[in-house]
Amino acid sequence: MAAWDLSVTVEELGPQAPPLKISVTSDLHIGGVILKVVEKSQIQRDWSDHALWWEQKQQWLLKPSWTLDKCGIHADARLCLTSQHKPLRLRLPSGITFRLRACFSSPVFRSVTGICKLLNIRHPEELSLLWPVEEKKRKKEKDVEEELYDITRAPLPSSSIPKLANGMPAFFAEAAETEAVYKMLAVSQPAPAPETIAKLYRTTNITEKAHINSRWLDSSRSLLQQGVRENDKLILRFKYYTFHDIAPQADAVRVTQLYEQARWAVLLEETECTEEEMMVFAALQYHIGKVSLMEQFVTSCPAMEDLDSALQCLEVKMEGESSADDMLETMTAPELHDYLKIFRPKRLTLKGYKQYWFTFKETTISYFKSKEESCKEPIQQMSLKGCEVAPDVSVAGQKFCIRLLIPGPEGMNEVYLRCEHEQQYSRWMAACRLASKGKTLADSSFSSEVQSIQSFLAMQKTTPSTNTAQTDESINTHSLVSPRYQKKYKPKQLTPRILEAYQNVAQLSLTDAIQRFLQIWQALPDFGLAYVVVRFKGCRKDEVLGIANNRLIRIDLSVGDVVKTWRYNTMRQWNVNWDIKQVAIEFDGNVNIAFSCVTADCKIVHEYIGGYIFMSTRGREQSNTLNEELFHKLTGGHEAL
Repeated sequence: MAAWDLSVTVEELGPQAPPLKISVTSDLHIGGVILKVVEKSQIQRDWSDHALWWEQKQQWLLKPSWTLDKCGIHADARLCLTSQHKPLRLRLPSGITFRLRACFSSPVFRSVTGICKLLNIRHPEELSLLWPVEEKKRKKEKDVEEELYDITRAPLPSSSIPKLANGMPAFFAEAAETEAVYKMLAVSQPAPAPETIAKLYRTTNITEKAHINSRWLDSSRSLLQQGVRENDKLILRFKYYTFHDIAPQADAVRVTQLYEQARWAVLLEETECTEEEMMVFAALQYHIGKVSLMEQFVTSCPAMEDLDSALQCLEVKMEGESSADDMLETMTAPELHDYLKIFRPKRLTLKGYKQYWFTFKETTISYFKSKEESCKEPIQQMSLKGCEVAPDVSVAGQKFCIRLLIPGPEGMNEVYLRCEHEQQYSRWMAACRLASKGKTLADSSFSSEVQSIQSFLAMQKTTPSTNTAQTDESINTHSLVSPRYQKKYKPKQLTPRILEAYQNVAQLSLTDAIQRFLQIWQALPDFGLAYVVVRFKGCRKDEVLGIANNRLIRIDLSVGDVVKTWRYNTMRQWNVNWDIKQVAIEFDGNVNIAFSCVTADCKIVHEYIGGYIFMSTRGREQSNTLNEELFHKLTGGHEAL
């Protein structure tokens, strides 16, 4: 075969060096090209991490046995021999920035897995990378150099499970400095100054929230293919809000970073919450900050972990051995009956709440004029499957309401139920939450749901404290609440309210306090919603699509009201027309929707839906192996096929 010249740039020779010309034939394989380039460069070093990058096609040539002919490479190709792992500046949810080596040649999904392995974060499939917000506005200010923690010396993560020393990856245990860096990962950071919170980018409306989701990187393409260069800055965040198998002892870094992401979501008003909820969040942050300083980083002892897991197994076994009486009791599905008050804001009436006799059976609420008439036909029946449930509660004002948005043929019907006291509210609220997911009162999680609602209400109670730390000067109130409440109240007004809420959480351990914070955050109506501005087929105006871990929500952009909800468990299939960039979804009952995306690429929406469906397949197998192939099949789009 005729020989021809191929020019290859070698990164190691420096940016100004001319490309090396090597004589090749079309049947020479990629490995042979690398060998020739290395010999001609005359540089003695370990080249095992290097590969060829084809500039015009923006792709890596990672199959060393493929020939130049098979790859379609001719004399005009511009190739570059470069390392596959490069330094990257990475900001974690806690706000700390690391400089570490990440893989620029494999899909982002695998690069994130490598980063998480290095930082000892389990279940890396829940996280992903996104571009930071461009900071154009603050160019006038002097550039304050942010603190960078360099861990580029860490060995590249292998496919095996990382070796742990004192509960942390072996690399971090090598020196006192790296151990201190790991503690910053695994222990929550002190509350930021109010000025810091005020300076950070804050979304003010739903469209700005939607723009954040346009910055996610594509999981099925490599960093270099997406324009990421050496030493660029990216953000590592939890993307999928389905947190699988959280074990506080094994997940010190994961739980801390999740708490930090939740805390910033509340402080920067990404997730809406009521004033009372904000005071509980503030009290928990204050408590976690206080306990984190006292409780030094505790490394787990393998023997204790084995004992804990053995005790948990025993507990599960004992729970399983229920008597025949219990079995009969659960076979007859439980029900709820009580007098409640109902109010429908959409009806053209000035009447307020009206009292009726309510029954809750399976996933349906029925109501009657009185208890005596409950054997007759109900005034109305409401199926709560697929509805939206939100609390409307003020413990101080003794107001216990449940807001329901029930799917109907013309959209969502809004209904408020008012309970007399918190015991009644806890039971009905728990039943509504389960019914919205298609579960009945017979479900094993009903009692734990009731308990978690009651414990959250107990936290909001104000107890006249016996001159406890009411004059605690160390409490920096404006660092614990979002800017909205910083403007609304002075520190001397906030301090007693936060300390009142603190009385109810002061006894919690660090782990329990963080878990309680995450539980309350997960119960917020806006929790885990990713917004994208879309245009539905046949509509003239833009609307918002909210993507949650179990449903899609259609939201009116001008008013912010929920128009319709579709659950993933009723989804039959979804397709993307990549040419016209339109997503089409088919649900049970011949319901078809189609929309094009305005603020983000339709690949991002496709990846979110496929990603959540992938997350729902995890519980069946408890092994640590990730089915990466299935993830790419569900999220990869036409490149994966």
